[in-house]
Amino acid sequence: MSEEYGPDFITVTDEEGNDIELELVDALEHKGTTYMAFFPAVLEEDAEDSDEYGMVILKSIEENGEELLSTLDTDEELEEIYGLFMERFYDEEE
Repeated sequence: MSEEYGPDFITVTDEEGNDIELELVDALEHKGTTYMAFFPAVLEEDAEDSDEYGMVILKSIEENGEELLSTLDTDEELEEIYGLFMERFYDEEE
């Protein structure tokens, strides 16, 4: 992914109505589905206070002709996609 123009941010709303700003760090295509990895955009002092700021993985789905982001359907799907992202991150470090 190119960072020529800076990072990409989106805002999502959780089940409780709270807005969460996420920074896109990577995207991949797997079995015809696009998956995106995000990290919450938090201030450093907030990150030190909580361990709830890990990677967020969402997938792109189409609903009524509109592209939406959705959580993954199963723990197995999450584990598989998490593993793929971690492989990519590890490969980029080498």
